[in-house]
Amino acid sequence: MDTVEVFLVEDNPADVLLVRVALSQIPFPLRLQVAKDGEQALKMLSSPDFQPQLIILDLNMPRVDGQTVLRQYQEKKIPIVIFSSTQNRAEVQKALALGAREYVQKPIGFEPYADAVRGIVNRWIMLPPELPSAS
Repeated sequence: MDTVEVFLVEDNPADVLLVRVALSQIPFPLRLQVAKDGEQALKMLSSPDFQPQLIILDLNMPRVDGQTVLRQYQEKKIPIVIFSSTQNRAEVQKALALGAREYVQKPIGFEPYADAVRGIVNRWIMLPPELPSAS
């Protein structure tokens, strides 16, 4: 099976580390690419060689925020999931209107956080049907 490429756009190094640890427990080959803000994300996504299967996007970042990334990045065939601590319903609605497929709130505590990250990947990465998924 090919390695699944997940693109995380997140400015907080602690969150990046938590996502890395959570994804290390996924039972298929997965590579995590990280951009530390929206500006770097848009630059990476503009390369035709970079085709992640999933984008996990934080909303609140310096320089270029998640809403701007959603507005400027038009490749809607790659699912973009918002993973953010924001409680602001208007912000969430706006992100979904701009093409995000799902909003997941960052939970507190490592286990719930890791479960949330793995849940996003399991919902949005389509595995070939001949592979039995680990239950």
